Amino acid sequence: MPSTSPAPKTKAVAPAAVPVPDPAAAGDEGMWTFDNLPAQVLKAKYGFTASPKWLELLQKASTRFNDGGSGAFVSKDGLVLTNHHVALGQLQKMSTPEKDYVRDGFFARSSAEEIACPDLEINVLMSYEDVTARVKGAEDPKADDRARNEQRKAEISRITKESTDQTGLRSDVVELYQGGEFWLYRYKKHTDVRLVAAPELQAAFYGGDFDNFTYPRWALDFAFFRVYEDGKPYRAEHHLRWSKDGAAEGELVFVTGHPGHTDRLMTVAQLEDERDAGLPLYLEIARRRRRDYGDYAAQGAEQERRAKDRIFGVENALKAVGGEHEGLLDPALIAAKRKAEDALRAAAATSKDPAARAAEGAWGRIAAAQKKYAARRREISYRRYEPVKLAGLAAAIVRLVAETAKPNDKRWEEYRESNLESLRFRLFSPAPIYPDMEEFMLARSFRESLEILGPNDDYVRRALGGKSPEEAARVLVAGTGLFDPAERKRLVDGGEKAVAASKDALIVWARGLDALYRAQRKWYEDEIESVLLAEGDRIAKARFSVYGKSAYPDATFTLRLSFGRVAGYELGTTRVAPFTTFYGLYDRAFGMGEKRPFDLAARVKDARTKLNLSTKVNFVTTNDIIGGNSGSPVVNAKGEYVGLIFDGNIQSLVGRYAYDETRNRAVAVHSAAIVEALRVIYGAGALADELTA
Repeated sequence: MPSTSPAPKTKAVAPAAVPVPDPAAAGDEGMWTFDNLPAQVLKAKYGFTASPKWLELLQKASTRFNDGGSGAFVSKDGLVLTNHHVALGQLQKMSTPEKDYVRDGFFARSSAEEIACPDLEINVLMSYEDVTARVKGAEDPKADDRARNEQRKAEISRITKESTDQTGLRSDVVELYQGGEFWLYRYKKHTDVRLVAAPELQAAFYGGDFDNFTYPRWALDFAFFRVYEDGKPYRAEHHLRWSKDGAAEGELVFVTGHPGHTDRLMTVAQLEDERDAGLPLYLEIARRRRRDYGDYAAQGAEQERRAKDRIFGVENALKAVGGEHEGLLDPALIAAKRKAEDALRAAAATSKDPAARAAEGAWGRIAAAQKKYAARRREISYRRYEPVKLAGLAAAIVRLVAETAKPNDKRWEEYRESNLESLRFRLFSPAPIYPDMEEFMLARSFRESLEILGPNDDYVRRALGGKSPEEAARVLVAGTGLFDPAERKRLVDGGEKAVAASKDALIVWARGLDALYRAQRKWYEDEIESVLLAEGDRIAKARFSVYGKSAYPDATFTLRLSFGRVAGYELGTTRVAPFTTFYGLYDRAFGMGEKRPFDLAARVKDARTKLNLSTKVNFVTTNDIIGGNSGSPVVNAKGEYVGLIFDGNIQSLVGRYAYDETRNRAVAVHSAAIVEALRVIYGAGALADELTA
């Protein structure tokens, strides 16, 4: 899963008195919103101008996978291409002990063989609108931060409901520039999505965790789905045509997708807190999760199959976040961030614009809020039970019926009318839930909370009810009917009355914890979130005043465009080539003695004498990406499909905080490799023909 860039780099901005650098000298940094592309830089550096028609094609051909990741329509018949690792969760849910699609792969030979996904939602951005004035206009400037936060949220709920009612589209208000702007994004939502093709895991994730976030790579990390509408393949008016030749060295390329989360606009105080507390705590918990899933998987072959996607996810996260932490430990990175922050503060303090001068104390107030949160961060982190699907479902049901009993503008964001359809789709998913796995992971979660927080912690006392972690987990899992989607639906449809009357063990348990969760969330919203938004808004206004909108906002899992070129890079005393080929794949396997995880999948090994071994497999570009960009298309200046983003190199892992064009590289599957693999390795010629028609 991609993650970007490392290394200290001072932002190409300066105090107002210092001239802004020539755009032609600017690098390829940036995850740009479609409303604010750096047209001057693209023209000066690459001689490229994006036409409205070209932008509309990329916007409406790009897709967002709501369980994480990106993709694109690649045929007029609703065919969507993404990564195998984006598809992994669905593959796992669709697999059985008899048919393991993760291990063995899947290729439909006709539309009749395409398999419906249990709970996959794909979104396409249809339109966007600046609603900053309306959101901020609803705030009383004389009110305190808490009241203004509530006023802001109430207005956002009204905007999204109005939009959903008027257009029928999923409508989300997105915060950009740390609260400096708010945009309404409208999505066409697809939930009839069917699996078309996916290689076996050993081919898609070749080299395993050893090669993850490294380069050179030889991964066939692709998967195909098809969107249906009214029982027929969706007519995708906007889809990307397949490039005949694929990406070439030095070529200008673009990546459209939905990068998940960056923190490049954080204050230095926030970055230091992440470095010293936030990321170390995350890594501590992730290591525990890896141990827990590993212990469960060790119980047998079926347990190993069930836990495979969870283990993949946590190992990926450990490597990615470990790289982020290592980057923040680099004094040069923090020094560069401090220099940029000091420059902005100095320019704002001497500005003639009152909005810029108003930011003077914002950095200090953010630091104070961050310190307050740090005092409770560990407690909050160990009061969670994310690995346990049933417990999450029970809590969601209890909160859903309570929230929907309120007026829409008084609800939490995830329970507003605009989000309910997607929420119910997930809640009522028929995907399998395994009782033994739920009990094992719930017991482990309870045991960790008990050990870290102690027996007198309010959450621990309520969650365990006087029992041991293992006994509490056994009783809860044995006493619930939430394995059945119909029971979940019955409770939700019955509303507060049905949930209050339920004797289901997990529902009773979730009811008992609800007040604690609500108090904890309210504390965070009132004491932390409200301050970060208010002060972030002041800093954003200062930044706009001093530098204009020459900067891009942090990633928010919304559609962005990045530009770059296909290019290798220097590593130590050598150079890394921009491309790998099938020659290199077999050399890697045989050179490593075909020992796991460097052994070849059977079909890949058998195809060696039939493949065009000079076919490019993976390649690297200077595009600025991060997690969430997985599955993003790489397109050329004509808007043709030339590659599929699936990773970043190891040097890019600090990309959550900074970008360095000299070392940062996005890693993609070459379009030629996908077609060659389909035709020669997997005998899926019809699918290859659909791509290249």
